[in-house]
Amino acid sequence: MEHSMLFEKFVAFTASLHEVSHELTRGVKQEDVTPIQYRILEYMMVSQPVTPSEIADCVDLSLPNTSRELRKLMEKNLCEKATDDTDRRRQLFRLSPDGQALMNRVMGQAQQGFQQRIADLTADELQELEQALTLIQRKVLRPKA
Repeated sequence: MEHSMLFEKFVAFTASLHEVSHELTRGVKQEDVTPIQYRILEYMMVSQPVTPSEIADCVDLSLPNTSRELRKLMEKNLCEKATDDTDRRRQLFRLSPDGQALMNRVMGQAQQGFQQRIADLTADELQELEQALTLIQRKVLRPKA
């Protein structure tokens, strides 16, 4: 397959992935969290501890806005701040127990939606899906440098 056609398929795939992700995590609206705060919490969940710069880069937010949102999340007791032991100037953020509980609730809802989507797949199709996701993760999303 030509690289430009493969890229077009990848763009369509990522757009669909965002749609499905939004649909599966719709339950977060019931919580007292804005969409950008949710994206920050979701990033923390998979990458903690994280620095404000890492968060800003990942969620495409300015550093001052990231700091403001982190402050709001700390006020809601959904994340905690610590200082890096090796560099005392470096701040690290992670989910608080309340933040972890929130993300567990949201991910539980998302998992139910995901399981409904894959309920009709055969064992072979499930294995094929797992292999495809592993390949995409390894070769495209997080390739080794």
